Amino acid sequence: MLPDNLPPSRPPGTVIHELASRLRGLPPSCGPVRLIGVDGHAGSGKSTFAGELAAALDGAPVLHLDDIASHDALFGWTGRLLTQVIEPLARGESAAYAPYDWRARSFGPPRPLPPAPLVLVEGVGAGRRALRPYLARLLWMELPREESWTRGRRRDGRAQREFWAGWVEAERRHFAGDPSRPHADLLVLQSQKGYEVLPGPAATR
Repeated sequence: MLPDNLPPSRPPGTVIHELASRLRGLPPSCGPVRLIGVDGHAGSGKSTFAGELAAALDGAPVLHLDDIASHDALFGWTGRLLTQVIEPLARGESAAYAPYDWRARSFGPPRPLPPAPLVLVEGVGAGRRALRPYLARLLWMELPREESWTRGRRRDGRAQREFWAGWVEAERRHFAGDPSRPHADLLVLQSQKGYEVLPGPAATR
């Protein structure tokens, strides 16, 4: 089992490497794959954390849900994800999904996703109800939504101001009807000293 917490008072990167070691020991959750969800509000640092965790997992594949969503389906992508990714992985087959280009507003050529021992699914909604049965662990980036959104707006700049206005309302509706945090096994906190991993609501119930 994962420990109650992975304290941050260690050399940089140690917490992530210890977490990676424990994730390797989990039983498969989606065919031969240990599917790890990384959820949180937009701007909470999911992509950065997932990238560092993937590196600690010797280059584990990372599926970014930004590649699955689109302008027309900010959160209405469950069927597409299940068909293109989850179902093939559950059969032990390589998946292939068409990543969305947010600037061109179109889907690109298929991108392969092998049934690796560990696969990270990163993005808002990674812990949604339809995906939780396939997850070996659900991690939640513990950063308040207003702070997350402020970081996201600052990151994307004025060019995306109109998009963010619509996104915030869409995210509010999504989590109101299908919250992820109550089902998180682990909470990930970020500070200037690195990451801290604490038990999530699902682990402490």
